[in-house]
Amino acid sequence: MSFGAWLELIASGLITGGVYALIALGLNLQYGLMRILNIAHGEFLMLGAFATWLAQTALGISPLLMAPIAFALLMALGLAIHRLAFRRLAATSANVDLFEARALMVSFGLMFLVQNFAALVWGGELRGYDYLTEPVAVGGAQFAGNKLVLLGAALLASAALIALLRRTLLGKGVRALMQSPTGAQLVGIDTERLHPLMFGVGLGLSGLAGSLLSMSYAISPSIGEPYTVTALIVITLGGFGSMTGSLVAALALGVIEALGMHFTSPSLKPLLSYGVFIAVLLWKPNGLFKR
Repeated sequence: MSFGAWLELIASGLITGGVYALIALGLNLQYGLMRILNIAHGEFLMLGAFATWLAQTALGISPLLMAPIAFALLMALGLAIHRLAFRRLAATSANVDLFEARALMVSFGLMFLVQNFAALVWGGELRGYDYLTEPVAVGGAQFAGNKLVLLGAALLASAALIALLRRTLLGKGVRALMQSPTGAQLVGIDTERLHPLMFGVGLGLSGLAGSLLSMSYAISPSIGEPYTVTALIVITLGGFGSMTGSLVAALALGVIEALGMHFTSPSLKPLLSYGVFIAVLLWKPNGLFKR
């Protein structure tokens, strides 16, 4: 293989990994902070994708302009869902384990609700649009412009979230709650505000991922579920609560999948993902970056 072919292959994996990173960071934030294993997380990626598709095809709004709007819309939806469902569950659950089990069942219900709503409104067929499809030459390789934009935006958003958690007072409060919820509350950190805010940010990242995804790939109401499964694999590889671990694991998984599918068969993609997942669980059960 030529250098250009290798570059295209690895870049393809990184582009896929960028989408994995956004949705995994959001899910990791929700579970690490609130113990909400949101199985419906990928369905909100699908809503972000359809919102961007609708805005572009019906109103002519640029997907690049729609991406932050999708983040804001899904964040607002996340705040509403937390207030209507998860806040009450937290108040009525006797302990964290009971809340986690109840929240899991609620998220299953959300998954079916959102997926069937989308199928009712938009139907089950694949949809898409053309945006920045012209090839761009980079280092002797050719890439569609929309995929380069996807990768750049995904990395920028991921880096911004990690910087927020590491460098700001808000981020320190979130990290403290992840490490010791009781200790954080004893020193005055307001969980009543942080929990819904971070749940909303998590769904916002999922919506942003869907918005970026729609620029390059066809979408349908069923696209969300596989991304949820992949996000669970990513946060297990990177370590629950580790945002940097999730980012690195997502990019690595994308590259491994791209290389594996090239040298074997695209039909073996699930086998590659689960093979890496099982190997890491056997080697480091707490994840590669968990401290």
